[in-house]
Amino acid sequence: MSGNRVILGIDTSNYKTSVAVLDQYNIICDIRKFLEVKEGERGLRQSDALFQHVKNLPDLFADAAAEFATEMGASLKSSIEGIAFSSKPRPVEGSYMPCFLAGESFARSMAAVLNVPVIGFSHQEGHIQAIKSYTEMASMDEFLACHFSGGTCEILHIRNRAYDPYNLIRHGGFQLIHGEGAFYDVDIIGGSKDISFGQVLDRAGVAMGFPFPAGKQMDEIAIRTKKATNMLTPIRVEGGQINLSGIDTQIKNKLSSLSITRSIINVDKQVRDELIREIFEKISACLTELLRQASRRSGLKDIVMSGGVSSSSFIRSSISDKLEEEDIIVYFDENENDLATDNAVGTALLGGKLLWA
Repeated sequence: MSGNRVILGIDTSNYKTSVAVLDQYNIICDIRKFLEVKEGERGLRQSDALFQHVKNLPDLFADAAAEFATEMGASLKSSIEGIAFSSKPRPVEGSYMPCFLAGESFARSMAAVLNVPVIGFSHQEGHIQAIKSYTEMASMDEFLACHFSGGTCEILHIRNRAYDPYNLIRHGGFQLIHGEGAFYDVDIIGGSKDISFGQVLDRAGVAMGFPFPAGKQMDEIAIRTKKATNMLTPIRVEGGQINLSGIDTQIKNKLSSLSITRSIINVDKQVRDELIREIFEKISACLTELLRQASRRSGLKDIVMSGGVSSSSFIRSSISDKLEEEDIIVYFDENENDLATDNAVGTALLGGKLLWA
């Protein structure tokens, strides 16, 4: 490579529009914009998310081009060697969400004009790569990974897959290269049978009057609140599987009985905050047991934590020490760019790994 050769990454999830620019070693640009959700609602329809991505992407590309010019003193257009995008939620056949069509459409159009390769990876693979690349696990061939987000609650057994990047590029040419599954074999070995941790937190938070997504604000409250209520039953973990609809219903009923809802103006904030802390305590205890059981069944002691729920400081501090006592090492995001939540960095890293192998 000569000059400022970079790869452009695009991720269009149901939460954020994300664009990233990386060279072989550094994150040069990492620009994200939350999708707008109406007050009181708990997410977006896919058609609405797709529409917002289409509106957001031109502005994010313009911001990336300006930031790149300032940082590198060069044109982003003349420096792009390839474009990587998130094509679908998971690296399995049949996985599909319309919101990812926005990123694919822009990626393929730009690649055709620039005459560079365009490569699709799954959103989940991007999450894993973003965390793994900046930890001691960067070169590890087999490990566990957790994907805990607003729509996903899975524990994954990951094995590096042998691949021939030159073969992929040779046969892909400058057309679309399907990179999903090129680097990892992914098997689900645990998680939720119904809703996700992110859904539990967002539903509770929106009911309390917090804007969607509510996890970050609730996390801050849980950290600074010194004691918890004792209103909820523990989440049972059996065979590495859980059901979260039970605690979701309990929280809903407690909020109703305590009149802690967005329709009530005079909220007892102390009770609300203590309930939030209990919710985080119950989730942390459940996660600890989930990871313990997954480690025992797989025989693996190294675990990558990805997804928005994994960015919780309360959860991080609650589970790390307990698992370390059993020699289970949990790797959280250590990058200042906050790579646990939705981003295009992981997708760009995968694209660069293929192009520059």
